[in-house]
Amino acid sequence: MNIYDLTIHELKEKIAAGELTPAEIKKAYSDRINEVEDRVKSYITIIDELAGDELADYENKKEGLLAGIPIAVKDNMSTDGIKTSCASKMLENYKPPYNATVVEKLNEAGAVIMGKTNMDEFAMGSSTENSAFFVTHNPWNLNHAPGGSSGGSAAACCCRRMRSSSWF
Repeated sequence: MNIYDLTIHELKEKIAAGELTPAEIKKAYSDRINEVEDRVKSYITIIDELAGDELADYENKKEGLLAGIPIAVKDNMSTDGIKTSCASKMLENYKPPYNATVVEKLNEAGAVIMGKTNMDEFAMGSSTENSAFFVTHNPWNLNHAPGGSSGGSAAACCCRRMRSSSWF
């Protein structure tokens, strides 16, 4: 079984038992993202290198509901210093000076944020075909849309490139 096929609960058990480290889990998810992202296009921003820096904090930390668990955040959630475009060219290079409350809660729980997922521009749509950057494809049939406006989040979870994602 691949690491990315395990549930959050199974990942937490393996971290607690010393069978897996957050670094190994992050690498498995990074590899999976790199394997399929060019076809599915669920991420606007991949923050793999930032997640790597954060892993040192989580490597020995086993408490926290999501300690060491990789997660994706929809691109309309503010992430301090990380591009947050709302899938719009108007905000293409915007880096907020603060985290959204949900992102703060994820950080407090020890989650490792791996990327920002594609969406319909300003969450105004139902297919994720109206992003200013690219269309996200359904991983089970690349000719279909994954739905929306959280289609990037849905596609990332569906093709096991993320265990969980924000859908707000």
